Amino acid sequence: MNTLARQATPVRYDPAVETFRDDEAQTQTELVAALIDMATTMADHTGHAMRAVHAKSHGLLRGELRVLDGLPEPLAQGLFAAPRRYPVVMRLSTPPAEVLDDRVSLPRGMALKVLGVEGPRVDGAEGGTTQDFLFVDAPVFSAPDAKGFLRSLKLLASTTDKAPNAKRVLSTVLQGLEKTVETFGTQSSTLIALGGHAETHPLGATFFTQVPLRHGAYIAKLQLAPVSPALLVLEHMPLDLAGKPDGTREAVAAFMRDHPAVWELRAQLCVDLERMPVEDASVEWPQALSPFVAVARITADAQDGWSDDLAREIDDGMAFNPWHALAAHRPLGNVMRARKVAYAASSNFRSERNGCPLHR
Repeated sequence: MNTLARQATPVRYDPAVETFRDDEAQTQTELVAALIDMATTMADHTGHAMRAVHAKSHGLLRGELRVLDGLPEPLAQGLFAAPRRYPVVMRLSTPPAEVLDDRVSLPRGMALKVLGVEGPRVDGAEGGTTQDFLFVDAPVFSAPDAKGFLRSLKLLASTTDKAPNAKRVLSTVLQGLEKTVETFGTQSSTLIALGGHAETHPLGATFFTQVPLRHGAYIAKLQLAPVSPALLVLEHMPLDLAGKPDGTREAVAAFMRDHPAVWELRAQLCVDLERMPVEDASVEWPQALSPFVAVARITADAQDGWSDDLAREIDDGMAFNPWHALAAHRPLGNVMRARKVAYAASSNFRSERNGCPLHR
């Protein structure tokens, strides 16, 4: 029996699933100010404008997304409405605005840009032909809403481009604390976000959008999970980063030179707005209520994985933004609404400061 057939009826999308707050515009203004402050600090220091978040890339990949055949109607929506193949670009990164030694071990992000996508688009993305999805290697966002994220961002802004050696020492301490927490069968998203992420191979990780988006007539979160045997071997595999400030990038490049990689892109449909809220990004949607179900496969053949040329093309030449989207995959919720303003401001700053138009 199909997995989808056994689960509850998916909630149909309605604009009323989003609840707007009176202070959202002020929060968004402060978010933009914090992001631009970090980006300016680093641009002044390095002479080159980088991303205000996720500045350091560890992997830059090209591949192909294949929409699966025979998807049931609730899954066959938007980009996934019919079996097709699309070229994709993938960018593996870590969150800060600065390029830190990899021994400052932080959450990993995976940005996915699907190229050649046609169809009605969200406001502000007219004329584009890409669909971007942003993933992190944890199922929930570090704060319930944009205001909570702003508090964390202000803390990061105050330490940007300061005390890199102290950050490395603190990261080692936090990793030890996180291991202690995990012996009790849980994790601390705070410890992980501050530098307590385990020093493991990122290509073995499973990634999540963390926050919801439209899935055509429905609502979903997405997951990107490794499925090829060579990737699965890397799950939880420790990395030796001693004396290797870019050791994560080196490990990704070494793997991709010799191996193809395959991921499944999976959708988790919302079936209960109380237990699977749209506006609280810190709540994990229970997979017992609605499992992640495969809608596409992404294949990346053996390739460089990272190079200076790729960095110029992708790091400097592209912007990844969940609002580069089809109307059928409109981002939802407080955090996503804030991202629309913040990401656009960050991209515009980078483009203007470097004198380089970005592929959106």
